[in-house]
Amino acid sequence: MGAALTNQRHKQESIDIVIADFDGVLFHISNVGGDKTKVRVSISLKFYKDLQEHGADELLKREYGPLLTQSEDGYNVSVQVDLENIPENWEDIVKRVGLLKRNCFASVFEKYFDFQEKGEEGHKRAVINYRNDESLYVEAKSDRVTVVFSTIFKDEDDVVIGKVFMQEFKEGRRASHTAPQVLFTHREPPMELQNTDAKVGENIGYVTFVLFPRHTNRAARDNTINLIHMFRDYLHYHIKCSKAYIHSRMRAKASDFLKVLNRARPEPKVTDKKTIT
Repeated sequence: MGAALTNQRHKQESIDIVIADFDGVLFHISNVGGDKTKVRVSISLKFYKDLQEHGADELLKREYGPLLTQSEDGYNVSVQVDLENIPENWEDIVKRVGLLKRNCFASVFEKYFDFQEKGEEGHKRAVINYRNDESLYVEAKSDRVTVVFSTIFKDEDDVVIGKVFMQEFKEGRRASHTAPQVLFTHREPPMELQNTDAKVGENIGYVTFVLFPRHTNRAARDNTINLIHMFRDYLHYHIKCSKAYIHSRMRAKASDFLKVLNRARPEPKVTDKKTIT
């Protein structure tokens, strides 16, 4: 989109691209009615109804204003840019459009950050079913906001690597006292989700973030939302990268062992043949 806005004086080209993102999210970038001067960006989230319960529509109106347009069929939200009427702050528009998924998520976090800021307790816990069999839980107390991710590990190895990865978060908190507290539970949900329908099982893990006012205040909350809403993808990405690295090291070591074995191949003994006379 940035290229389209900077080259508005050049010949416009038609566009029709579907992009798959994490969590089953789809983006569709296209022209409206074949008009090459109108670029529409649409997003589809299977869990958008969960976000609407926490003010997603209102937040998007605040962030995008006149850029919002009628949602494209099969998508939840659409924004439209007129290439013949480019404002001076077009770079800001490109950035905001790129944060469309983030801003959909932001509504639930901002709502509960506000509850904590006002010292309000007793509000119903937010439950966002952002993936099949995986959920996000947000709850506000007077002194903190608790965010819990449930996630499924498809392989047993993922559980082991995930535990090591979460241990590094604990070590990181020792180095930075301003970091949020991070807890990891395997098989059973954390205390915050006891007596709920939270799933249990050998391949299920729960990651809990305890966010304090220094993370949820007006000055810091945008950065907190930027980082936390993609944590599940961040975790599994690094698990896959760790497994790929381990496999590459194993293959390299196996290749080294084969070279050693080849060099150690015994030479045939040469014996003098004698005849009986």
